[in-house]
Amino acid sequence: MFRNIVRTTLVTGALGFGFLASAPALALDSIKILVPANPGGGWDQTGRALQAAMNAEGIVKKVTVDNKGGAGGTIGLAQFVNGAKGDGSATMVGGMVMVGAIATNKSPVNLTQVTPLARLTGESLVVVVPASSKVQTLKELLDQFKANPGSVSWGGGSAGGSDHILAGMIAQAVGVDPSKVNYIAYAGGGEAQAAIMGGHVAAGISGFGEFQSQIKSGKLRALAVSGTERIPGETVPTLKEQGVNVELVNWRAIFAAPGISDAQHKELVAALDKAVASASWKETLKRNDWTDMYLSGPEFKKFLDADIERLTKLVNDLGMAKK
Repeated sequence: MFRNIVRTTLVTGALGFGFLASAPALALDSIKILVPANPGGGWDQTGRALQAAMNAEGIVKKVTVDNKGGAGGTIGLAQFVNGAKGDGSATMVGGMVMVGAIATNKSPVNLTQVTPLARLTGESLVVVVPASSKVQTLKELLDQFKANPGSVSWGGGSAGGSDHILAGMIAQAVGVDPSKVNYIAYAGGGEAQAAIMGGHVAAGISGFGEFQSQIKSGKLRALAVSGTERIPGETVPTLKEQGVNVELVNWRAIFAAPGISDAQHKELVAALDKAVASASWKETLKRNDWTDMYLSGPEFKKFLDADIERLTKLVNDLGMAKK
């Protein structure tokens, strides 16, 4: 009898081991990255940089990027929430701009409806004027702004995004009612850039990396950056250096679809861990002057919840939220 028990146990164990060994390991064959903005802006650059890093390292067999712009990313967010539920291969780029747009527009969809994966980067914003502008310094721009707020049109990304928030913060800091800011919103960085260089607005705000090549070529004149310090290797002074008590760093992140499993979540984070450690990704950070702010898992969720609360209060305090 003892021999029969041993034989049965060994057979059962072998069958169990065989089942485990033959079970397919969780592996990502593909990742879809939704960029909820038009081509040419920071989210688009982020999505395509992730695609390049994953392709270069062979982390995922196939990575696709699709753009769906409008309303500070909330049109793409709605599509993602409604169409990607439970899809472990679906991801979406987003960040501070989307948080502000949700608060400003009182959007019926928000970031509590998706699955946070990781914060990726941080970037200082830059205030620019076209090369043809008579304005040479930040002081000249702000003197005109204080004298006649409506005469200074500010071009940037979607209403309620980081560009818009920075314009409101600058107004507040120099004693102008933020509701008087003449802000012209564009659906993507490429559109905003064309409008600013074409002189359709008096000044522009965007991430430094989006305007970097135009600044270097002399097509745009940089007046100030919004970070706590100057961008390494650049000479553009901060707002604070010039007497404007404002600091703002725009962060970007990536999210997964609602309703995915813990296993799918871990799989996506593992792929991101590899991507942000790659030479391709590090080169992108350097080239675009992006700060590495990688934060994943519960820590990112904690950060996200706190920043949603902070930015929602800021949007309301600045009088930017729709009535």
